[in-house]
Amino acid sequence: MRKIVCNTFATLDGVMQGPGGPEEDRANNFKYGGWSVSYWDEAMEQVMGEFTKPSFDLLLGRKTYEIFAAHWPFVKDDPTADKFNKATKYVATNTLTSSLWQNTVFLNNDIVQQLRELKKQDGIEIQVHGSSDLLQTLQRHNLVDEFHVWIFPVVLGQGKRLFEPGSMGSGLQLTDHKVSKSGVIMATYIPKGEIELGSFALEKPTELEIERRKHVQ
Repeated sequence: MRKIVCNTFATLDGVMQGPGGPEEDRANNFKYGGWSVSYWDEAMEQVMGEFTKPSFDLLLGRKTYEIFAAHWPFVKDDPTADKFNKATKYVATNTLTSSLWQNTVFLNNDIVQQLRELKKQDGIEIQVHGSSDLLQTLQRHNLVDEFHVWIFPVVLGQGKRLFEPGSMGSGLQLTDHKVSKSGVIMATYIPKGEIELGSFALEKPTELEIERRKHVQ
């Protein structure tokens, strides 16, 4: 089985839109593009290097693919660029049919079923970078095997979020974490299954509590 592994930069309030620059994604009048750049340090470079060291393929949404295709093929003498250019790029799109970026495969029919078939194969892991719209589809269909979430100490109050309404509810298990000097928490989670519920309420509710519950919406 192949794993789908998501690597996401997110703010403290869960926004993942436009972390790398003002021109990345201006959808819905987003005005904070580039919010992650000032936090970058050597520790983050090291973690990213470890994440991309093994061979991998890429799974990208159409918008992120276009950003990458206009950037990585033109970056020289860079290990990340070499890996991205070499990797097979699976692109979830209903509009693109051709590209100059080598090793590109378009998934433009039943994307969910195609991804399920890909996961059944033997092979290297499939990494998802960015791709906020695609991530919502992956989550709804329980296709993500591992989340690498880099949580930046900034709150934006607007923008596309990693977990939007409609995401499949799930418990997560923390398997690794590191913290950069700039305050970025780099955490790795795997799905744990159904959400475990409990209660801190008194075993025998008070009269005040019974009355309160009558008005809870």
